Parts: sequence; structure tokens; C-alpha cells
Amino acid sequence: MKSTMSNTNDLVSLRNSALPLHRKTAFWAGFFYLLTFVSIPTLFLYLPIHEPNYLLSNANDNNVVIGGILEIIVALCGIITSIILYTVLKKQNQTLAIGLIASRIVEASTMFMGVAFLLGAVSLHQQGAQASSIPIAQTLVAMYDRIFVLGQGFMPGINDLLLGVLLYQSRLVPRGLALIGIVGAFPLFAGYFAIMFGVIDRTAPLAGASALLVALFEFSLGIYLVVKGLRKS
Repeated sequence: MKSTMSNTNDLVSLRNSALPLHRKTAFWAGFFYLLTFVSIPTLFLYLPIHEPNYLLSNANDNNVVIGGILEIIVALCGIITSIILYTVLKKQNQTLAIGLIASRIVEASTMFMGVAFLLGAVSLHQQGAQASSIPIAQTLVAMYDRIFVLGQGFMPGINDLLLGVLLYQSRLVPRGLALIGIVGAFPLFAGYFAIMFGVIDRTAPLAGASALLVALFEFSLGIYLVVKGLRKS
């Protein structure tokens, strides 16, 4: 009888050891990573506010407000993913894991500020501001564009570089996947500085291309965490 119970316990232990590490942690981290892609429609939702005559037009402000809400969701999801992953990444390197949370918070802060700039322009439009206020509205939109480049054109590179190194060292995901995050940070940095020095425009195809590896890494990581979970380090 004792032998049978012992064998049963061994089988249970063996089965448990084969399960992915921290399955729930991995699932929710992956879920919130995928949720960060909900802001993609802002590329179209923000088109009216970038028009020179926006302040005097009959543009629908709801599109801009919805876009702002989507960006706030993305900002919060970024912080949440770093906090969730901290529970497992701290075992590898606590300093880098804390750095990832700090980096995500900085990124989120720029997004909150950018949304505030856009909503400031929306407020002017809703209040029926006159032509004399057009420079103010254009300045608010220009400030959004500039902080967007910093918050979403530079900080994701820092995030993915830190996360890629942690995942590569810990082997919690396939190393090839972690390498995409590490390598992908550098084209993003190059694109950011090219925009800053006026070599390319913020909306140029090269600017978008510089972010492809970062987007691929984060989307692939989200899918992997939801479907596969985390490996044992």
C-alpha cells in the first residue's frame, strides 16, 4: 500500500515538474503584453487633430478621446507586465528586474503626458476657440508628436533590452526569442536619433521599419507566454 502511494506521489511530482513554471504568471503577463497592441488604431484616430485647420473644423473629437483612452490602457498594461514578470525575473537579476519596472513607468509617464497634450487641443476645439488659438492647438499637437517619439520611439528599446537580457540569461523562453528583443532595441535607437537629428521624418517608412523587431518581439513574447508559459530557469 505504501509502495503504491509512493509511486503515485512520484508520478504526480514528475507531472508537476513537466508543467511550465508559474503558468498563471506567464499567462497574465502574455495577456497584458498582447493588450498593449490595442493602440494601433490611434494611427487613424489621431488623423483629424493633425490637420492644420482642426481647431476651426467640425472634426469628431470622440475619435481623439478614444485614441487617448487606448494609449492610457497601453501605458497601464506596460507597467502591469513588468510587475508581473518581476516575480520571476528578480531571481535572475533583481537590479535589472527593478530597472524594467522603472523603465516601464517612465514610458507610461510620457504616454500620459502626451494624451494630456492632445486632450488640451480637444478642449480648445470643444470650446469653439477662435483662429487666434490655432497656434496653441498646433503647439499642443507638436508636443504630443515630440513626446511620442521619446516615449514610444525610444523607451521600448530600453524595455526590451532589459527584458531580453533577463530572458536570455534565465532561459525562461527560447533564447532565439530573447535575442530578438536584444537585437531589436538597436534599430529602434538608430531610428530615434535619426528622427531627433532630422535625418528622417517621424512618419517616414524608415522610422516605422526601425520598430519592426521590437513589435515582433513583444507580440511573439505575448503569444508564447499565453500558449507555452515560462520554462524552468
